[in-house]
Amino acid sequence: MFGLPKDEVYLHPWSGSWEEEYHHEKKKIEQQLPVDSIKIHHIGSTAVKQLSSMPIIDIAIEVPNYEAGMTCIASLEEIGYVYEGENVYPERHYFIKGSPVTHEIHLFEAGSEHLEAQLKFRDFLNQDARARSEYERLKLNLSVANKQDKRRYVDEKTAFIEDVLKKLN
Repeated sequence: MFGLPKDEVYLHPWSGSWEEEYHHEKKKIEQQLPVDSIKIHHIGSTAVKQLSSMPIIDIAIEVPNYEAGMTCIASLEEIGYVYEGENVYPERHYFIKGSPVTHEIHLFEAGSEHLEAQLKFRDFLNQDARARSEYERLKLNLSVANKQDKRRYVDEKTAFIEDVLKKLN
């Protein structure tokens, strides 16, 4: 299952098809953008095995500098992405695809501390079953409390994420 109406919160049990979909979409992106100057990562909960998630594939793209992100907009629009701007999340260009939303792209400058934090958190959850289970319980509770408020759902996960990252640093 893929897709969720914008701003709605619903968690789906983990699916191996999420990783397959990421690789499929990554190939499309690589055909549109200059591959030698970018890196593409699967981020977010769909990148964590055995973790329930909103069924939206989150993709991070690293570009050499932030301004280079502007040159990617038209190419990503050609494969169905809608540019949502720079002010949705800090220090990134943000894109969505589909209605309901099936994919999100977070386009970062290489070396972005926000991207590095996401990669560390993803890798940690993939390695630590106890933390993954604790995070999943939190997400399930928040998804029930915030069914129609994605921003609040995301914001209320922040303390857990920051605590994990503090311990990792």
